[in-house]
Amino acid sequence: MATSESVSFMGGTIGGFPVPILAMVVAGLLCWFILTRTVLGRSMYAIGGNEEAARLSGLPVKRILVTVYALSGLFAGLAGMVLAGRLSSAGPQAGVGYELDAIAAVVIGGASLAGGSGRATGTLIGAILLAVIRNGLNILNVSSFWQQVVIGLVIALAVGFDVLRRKTSR
Repeated sequence: MATSESVSFMGGTIGGFPVPILAMVVAGLLCWFILTRTVLGRSMYAIGGNEEAARLSGLPVKRILVTVYALSGLFAGLAGMVLAGRLSSAGPQAGVGYELDAIAAVVIGGASLAGGSGRATGTLIGAILLAVIRNGLNILNVSSFWQQVVIGLVIALAVGFDVLRRKTSR
């Protein structure tokens, strides 16, 4: 299915800069601002660290979670538009398999799967590192199956380091 000009624009350039990169920078700056400069960001870390403790501290946990899910939907929609623009087509199966990449970028960036820690800049660095790994595997003609295995191993290593870090910090 062909996309309209408004979505195809998301795969183009503005002043020589790729729109997907500009979208990533804007989304990254917005996340950084929310997480570091707002009460919502601090509340998100508190809820991620211990939801029950955050509730007992007086935070409106349900309202904050709805806001977090809304922001997640906003960024997922932006990612879908960028993908449709890059592919110049839109299909319901176009983004299948990107869930693993998203988790890998966050974990490689230093966020804990246990919650309560992590930074937007770390996730950005993790995404860039993951793209470099995947690009290198593509250049080496590694099959997509083995690429998924390598990304899975990277996630396992990152989680292992996180567990060790949490044990030694106690």
